[in-house]
Amino acid sequence: MIKRQKFFSEAHYKNFLREHDEAGKLLKTTKFKSDSPKGEATLRSSFIQRLALRKLTATYTAGEDISSLTHLLEDLIQKYEVSQAALAESEQASDISPLAIDDWPHEYEECVQVIGLCILLHRIDLLKRFVRLIDNAGYAGYAGYAGYDTLYEDLLCKVLPGRSDIDQWYHDVYSPLVQAIYAGTKEDASNFLKIYCNQWYSAFRQASWHDTHLQGEEGNYVGYWAFEAGAIAFLYGIDDSKIDHMVYPKDLVEYARNHRPTDGSQVARVDAGQPCSKTGYWFTPAEANSRRRFQQGELMPNFSGSKWGDTIWYWSGDE
Repeated sequence: MIKRQKFFSEAHYKNFLREHDEAGKLLKTTKFKSDSPKGEATLRSSFIQRLALRKLTATYTAGEDISSLTHLLEDLIQKYEVSQAALAESEQASDISPLAIDDWPHEYEECVQVIGLCILLHRIDLLKRFVRLIDNAGYAGYAGYAGYDTLYEDLLCKVLPGRSDIDQWYHDVYSPLVQAIYAGTKEDASNFLKIYCNQWYSAFRQASWHDTHLQGEEGNYVGYWAFEAGAIAFLYGIDDSKIDHMVYPKDLVEYARNHRPTDGSQVARVDAGQPCSKTGYWFTPAEANSRRRFQQGELMPNFSGSKWGDTIWYWSGDE
């Protein structure tokens, strides 16, 4: 295991894992202060979602094998779905987005980071689930986010059909990355990608994670990553051989290039009551800690009465 950013020591990683486990245990006995049970559920699910994002990011930063990220990404997407459902219930707005990507650059960044991870790990099944949360509606009553932002659409159009062609974007920080996509020459595309990486960190001074590496080994730093830049380089064939900036996930881009799925490698979901289509591990959002191994042909179980709704099983890997 070779750490991927210099600020993340082995001791820091161990502290993070310990504190992450402690937070999980504390959640079992602690309630968040709120005026209503629905409000408490919203705060709780949002906190759990942030824990999942931090765990995934820390795992990558610490140098764990890339293959170990897939299960963490699955867990993260499921946490976003639960968080969105709680928010929708609390706000009485069924399609409310869990991220206000038009108003807040750091929430937009979180969105494109998750999209980038789904693309680079070849989990288009998870990407569809995440994008559905963002597409369907904006924040606090605004219209849906689909079809309003160039970078958002250009990240998706290569892997999801029927996306919009739009020439505007919410935040200026992403201009060099958009320019990299539409550059007239390959050299210009590489240069714009480099410019984007160079100015990325300073553009997020208002984010809660900015400068957390200065807090020391007991601090909140888990890594600074422009996963969206890697996804754009992968999707649009941009030469990143001269990109050596710390925030650029170079080995993850290389992984994406070397592990392109062949036709049929994406395993389709299976509804409860139907036979398992492939031997391996599966999970369902309808039940907590549901990940387990099934044999091909085995009938997938149903969890009746789940607040999530229908029991739908998703592929979670061979191990």
